[in-house]
Amino acid sequence: MTGKIPKSVGAVLTVMAILALSAATAGASTIYNNLPKPKPGNVVSVGFQATSTSEFGGQVEFAGMARSNPAVTVMMSSWGCQEGSWNGGSCKTVPGATFSQPLTLNVYEVQGNNEPGAQVASVTQTFNIPYRPSASKKCTGEQAGEWSHAGECFNGKATQVTFNLGAVTLPSKAILSVAFNTSNYGAAPLGPQPCAAFVPSRCPYDALNVGTTEPANEEAPEPVNPSIGSDPLPAYDYFNSKYAAMYGSEPHGTIGTFSLANEWTGYQPLFKVKASK
Repeated sequence: MTGKIPKSVGAVLTVMAILALSAATAGASTIYNNLPKPKPGNVVSVGFQATSTSEFGGQVEFAGMARSNPAVTVMMSSWGCQEGSWNGGSCKTVPGATFSQPLTLNVYEVQGNNEPGAQVASVTQTFNIPYRPSASKKCTGEQAGEWSHAGECFNGKATQVTFNLGAVTLPSKAILSVAFNTSNYGAAPLGPQPCAAFVPSRCPYDALNVGTTEPANEEAPEPVNPSIGSDPLPAYDYFNSKYAAMYGSEPHGTIGTFSLANEWTGYQPLFKVKASK
């Protein structure tokens, strides 16, 4: 026995795998969605390195009955430049340039006190994240150094990543979170790297954020609610951070652990969840 699979058998197995994947995704329906449409140039976001954060998430309630083989799309915000920095007016990026970044999506049950319960699923995938575009001459005054999109200027660039959770069945409510490592925070902080020798934001993961909804304001007086599903706790998020302020002015939760944090009305992580019956 050589351990090799005959070409004909290998071809059949490949076709079967494709058909199985198609069958798993063909009947998928959206059970939660608070992503903005159309996709903007950038969104409000939480920066992990800037806020001493390792994990950030929110509680969601799913619509419909589909709960199997879920896929979760997250809106990220990338502020890193290939050269220069987002806040120095010197940002330069070759169009289409990306960096490779491992990200983790966690799913937890919700306990009776709304704290995270048992972990339902955890998946780590590596994504090609775009650097934010170069500084635009169209952005002047207080917005000098930002990039231009559809007549607006932004510091960061909104980008979406999708996690495939595989053979997982979701509960009716869950806490979804994103976790990743930066220079000083995360499950395994990356420490000093050559990219930090120039300016801190040249390490692109230190300028990578998780997108959130934006509270009601004069321009948009209505709160941002999910188009599908619901937010059971719109005034609370979930953090694992070493910065006490992330848990509220009167901290709710345990600093340094993934737990409930108050005073986040209007700021919910941006997710879209699809699943099959």
